[in-house]
Amino acid sequence: MATIAGTQPHPIYLAGKWAESDDPLEVTNPADPDRPAGATYHATEQQYEQAVVAAVAAFEETRRLPAYERGQILRSISNGIKARREELGRLIATEAGKPVRDALVEVDRATLTFRLGAEEAERLVGEVIPLDLLPSSKDRVGITRRFPIGPVAGISPFNFPLNLAAHKVAPAIAAGCPIVLKPPSKDPLTMLTVAEIIDEAGPPAGSVSVLPMSRELGDRMVSDDRFKLLTFTGSPSVGWRMKERAGKKRVVLELGGNAGVIVDKTADLDWAVRRMLVGAYTYAGQVCISV
Repeated sequence: MATIAGTQPHPIYLAGKWAESDDPLEVTNPADPDRPAGATYHATEQQYEQAVVAAVAAFEETRRLPAYERGQILRSISNGIKARREELGRLIATEAGKPVRDALVEVDRATLTFRLGAEEAERLVGEVIPLDLLPSSKDRVGITRRFPIGPVAGISPFNFPLNLAAHKVAPAIAAGCPIVLKPPSKDPLTMLTVAEIIDEAGPPAGSVSVLPMSRELGDRMVSDDRFKLLTFTGSPSVGWRMKERAGKKRVVLELGGNAGVIVDKTADLDWAVRRMLVGAYTYAGQVCISV
């Protein structure tokens, strides 16, 4: 279903169903502005509402989903991404302007991310805590268990349109939480294509939505108290403002990096300079850990 220039816009993934809207979104090709990478749609306010209502309803099922089923879903997604490696790599290169070599590495990372998510789903355990610190608590223990927090709002960035979105979707599925993902408007086609793979894996109805949306709707998602956790990757200035508006929900922020370099007097300077140049200028510096 992945779109290319000149074909029909790719539908958005709304609570397990494919949908269109009256707000088209053209996706540019950074390497060739005259040949768009493709097109999709912005979600409308009504579609946003449908996705959130579906996520809240789906939580009653996902919270009870056994570990082996969550693991099966995540492994199926991982295998599906691996099977479509070349297609996804070309799509990332086309809509994000990333070199194909690096785009394929990103696809491989996403394959691993969903596989690790499956493994984590199967080893989410609690803890037994000895309480015999006083004579009165002899032979007593405390038991902790982990429970899914609830519907998740995810906002992913443009520089790694697959892997940084995978860092939100895979843990949500692993923990038993529905997720509404807002992919970047600059390169949303990658995750909409992955949504095809997610759909084939068969998660509970309504538990995953991938909705490109306007900044205004994104702001609404940040403050929507029906979400119990907000996860955002992006700039510090935007992330900290989001936390201020997030209300009582928990917030997970992955913001700008601070990747300094120390060159010791014993270093191989020629090698160090080459590595620093790569670290600083790969993908025009649009990497979280750029030197």
